[in-house]
Amino acid sequence: MSTSENKIPYKIYLTEEEMPKQWYNVRADMKNKPAPLLNPGTLQPMGYDDLRPVFCDELIEQELDNTTAYIDIPKEISDFYKMYRPSPLVRAYCLEEKLGTPAKIYYKFEDNNTSGSHKLNSAIAQAYYAKKQGLKGVTTETGAGQWGTALSMACSYLGLDCKVYMVKCSYEQKPFRREVMRTYGANVTPSPSQTTAVGRKILQEHPGTTGSLGCAISEAVEAATSAEGYRYVLGSVLNQVLLHQSIIGLETKAALDKYGVKPDIIIGCAGGGSNLGGLISPFMGQQLRGEATYKFIAVEPASCPSFTRGKFAYDFCDTGMVCPLAKMYTLGSGFIPSANHAGGLRYHGMSPVLSQLYHEGLMEARSVEQTSVFEAAEQFARVEGILPAPESSHAIRVAIDEAMRCKETGEEKTIVFGLTGTGYFDMYAYEKFHDGQMSDYIPTDADLQVGFDGIPPQPQE
Repeated sequence: MSTSENKIPYKIYLTEEEMPKQWYNVRADMKNKPAPLLNPGTLQPMGYDDLRPVFCDELIEQELDNTTAYIDIPKEISDFYKMYRPSPLVRAYCLEEKLGTPAKIYYKFEDNNTSGSHKLNSAIAQAYYAKKQGLKGVTTETGAGQWGTALSMACSYLGLDCKVYMVKCSYEQKPFRREVMRTYGANVTPSPSQTTAVGRKILQEHPGTTGSLGCAISEAVEAATSAEGYRYVLGSVLNQVLLHQSIIGLETKAALDKYGVKPDIIIGCAGGGSNLGGLISPFMGQQLRGEATYKFIAVEPASCPSFTRGKFAYDFCDTGMVCPLAKMYTLGSGFIPSANHAGGLRYHGMSPVLSQLYHEGLMEARSVEQTSVFEAAEQFARVEGILPAPESSHAIRVAIDEAMRCKETGEEKTIVFGLTGTGYFDMYAYEKFHDGQMSDYIPTDADLQVGFDGIPPQPQE
């Protein structure tokens, strides 16, 4: 099917004037707001003053704001965005033809920066507010490395010190991602490590562990709170991160609106929720306001199935149990994904915002096995000419599945998915797949119960 017949180009770009000037806060349109963060000692909601030792002041205000729908993007951040935004919305004509599907497939491609992913959208915002506050530097965790890379770039640009705790298995499997961070001046430590008290405790209790995002978060928080002039920043899960990432969905909606296209199905990979939340936010806002309906699908790995097999409960955000309690779909803060799990999406919990929406049945979730994910990645690469990141490929898997379902039924549905980044730093995983050494691991109920047993007593309703 040619572009001339549809009058829709392969790549849809917004002009600089059409770029969003504000972030969208989906919580403002949620009837049931996400539950507040709780102090693990008192089980009381944590306010601004409680969070100040950990987070930047202005970011705390964004984290706690459940009522302001649109928040202005500071000029300094908008100017930085112009280096790599707007990102293209691509019509996957070649994939459609190869599949022989009547479905129309679009993907929002977030690769146009050195970090190779969408993570820079929030990294520059959080670094900006840290710099504005007069801080010396920030600490963080990273799983597959995209967030750590993005934050190191943002901190380098603004002259901030950056300390990154990288999940140990990714640190070892992705040395080039690590070296990009170091190129931008970041100090990168494999987690869990001997450099923090919580890291030493985790290593003592779990000798030889390959780590998890929960472990790395604990170390990063300890490092921030024990050094003057530092704060902790997070690449996913938090309300403020979904706010910054709404730039993805706002651009996507504006690009579709230019050509009068309304999607039927919107798909995103889900680890902590930053990409998925950012992509669906403005569309979910329409649905919450009764203006339109969509089918939202969160796609997670079968080896770390927070949505599909987790519990909706208050839990620690980190393995070391030093962070506040968040109400979310969780596998338990002590859950550590299998070492054979490739890529990111290794977090034990899910964004409280997305968890609340899922709990209310406003979106669905699917878990997929990693060999099928890499099969979809390879299929996509061969027809669309892009090597996708393993995380993004979870969304590709389900987008192809939905397109093939349309082929069976003859329905001409419009599918939009988030292509969060490229996979050029993920060749170790691709090598395992091509050599037939990649296996699928699905935790048993007994495996999951170990994590569930660590979920703390729940506060009284």
